[in-house]
Amino acid sequence: MQKKKLWDISPPVSPTSPLFPGDRAYSQEWTATIAPGCPVNLSAITMSPHIGAHADAPLHYGPGAATSGELDLDPYLGPCRVIDAIGRGPLIAPADLAHAEPALPPRVLVRTCAKAPTAWSTEFASFAPETIRWLAARGVKLVGIDSQSVDPAESKELPSHHQLLAHDMRVLENLVLDEVEPGDYELIALPLKLMNADASPVRAVLREL
Repeated sequence: MQKKKLWDISPPVSPTSPLFPGDRAYSQEWTATIAPGCPVNLSAITMSPHIGAHADAPLHYGPGAATSGELDLDPYLGPCRVIDAIGRGPLIAPADLAHAEPALPPRVLVRTCAKAPTAWSTEFASFAPETIRWLAARGVKLVGIDSQSVDPAESKELPSHHQLLAHDMRVLENLVLDEVEPGDYELIALPLKLMNADASPVRAVLREL
């Protein structure tokens, strides 16, 4: 049987990873190292769960909403469509995605930039809130984007996040779609069972159908 091709759409996670101002950067310390009397290396890490490819939990933008550990895994696994919206920002509108219809699958990933950023910048594309409503009306349960947020960096109201909450949709942010052509794939991007967390890192992967 021929092996199906995989695309790793997760950026590296390290102390130099881009992060939203105020988030906790990745850091790691060794709590044990291999030596006489110690057979293993052990480390402890500290980081914001919003570094790298990650799944926001509804708790991130909805008081008392579901945590990462309480999420149903179904939205994060299954058929998806990658849609090219490069250069269509700063706010991706429904008209920017309409060319990828008809019959959208339950998962949609949107490529907004030619190359994923390696440093923090406020100049990234995000979604107009009506775009989230448009996707929800077409049965989309998960939306992903290759920028730092589905809302602009300066937004305090987070209207697109709240549209996700209103329509019980899930979201992936900080994806790397540089090497992915528009089209249909299988998405695998399971959040960790972090029972109190507002987000979870994911190792996001696309697999050919």
